[in-house]
Amino acid sequence: MSVYFLSDLHLGAPYFPDSKDSERRIVSFLDYIKKDAEAIYLLGDILDYWYEYRYAVPRGFVRFFGKLAELSDAGIKIVWIKGNHDIWIYDYLPTELGIEVVDGAVSVELYGKNFYLAHGDGEGKQSRSFRFIRWLFRNRVCQRAFSAIHPRWTVPFAYNWSRHSRMEGEARGLPDNVLLSGLREFCTSYYSSHPDVDYFMFGHVHVLSREKVADGCEMIVLGEWIRTCSYAVLNDDGLELRIWKQNPDNFR
Repeated sequence: MSVYFLSDLHLGAPYFPDSKDSERRIVSFLDYIKKDAEAIYLLGDILDYWYEYRYAVPRGFVRFFGKLAELSDAGIKIVWIKGNHDIWIYDYLPTELGIEVVDGAVSVELYGKNFYLAHGDGEGKQSRSFRFIRWLFRNRVCQRAFSAIHPRWTVPFAYNWSRHSRMEGEARGLPDNVLLSGLREFCTSYYSSHPDVDYFMFGHVHVLSREKVADGCEMIVLGEWIRTCSYAVLNDDGLELRIWKQNPDNFR
């Protein structure tokens, strides 16, 4: 049996040439790992945008949600850690899919190793504007005000924001080194008072990385599923980073 970790699928993102193809790709992967998956940890930004209204939820993601429900019903533990794109998950997905949704970091022991799991947007140094937006999106008053606006306005606005943000980031060069440096500093500081941690694991940065924090401790950054399709798997043989090589025969 194995435990799988992945992040930053950004399903539904407007910059995918074919959103359904991206969804089928991850469904194919989940279908492939179900034979030996004991647990699956989703480390945020699984959806590019999601907002649950009291009596309505966004359209789409039917194949993906159906596969998660199937795996959950089969007894596979699924933990979804919110990212900065899918922070507005409330009770619908846990109730309908039987998964655990967490806002923040998760500390868990797996196969005798201690893990610190988080999306990564709350750890390390962030710009003042990003910290403000992160606070704004999590503010209850702002969330209620946002929910009062009709989805015909909020959904296109959210996707346009996502497209513009990505294009702007690519134009000036994504600050991967800055973000990675911030995560390194966080890991070093946190480890100094929590020396029992064996692995820090993050998403958010869209870089596949594995590096030493201290003797017996590593930092893992999971990459993304926009281009790379990378993930981590843990079993009795240890922790390994892999790339999902899509095979048309895997589709169901």
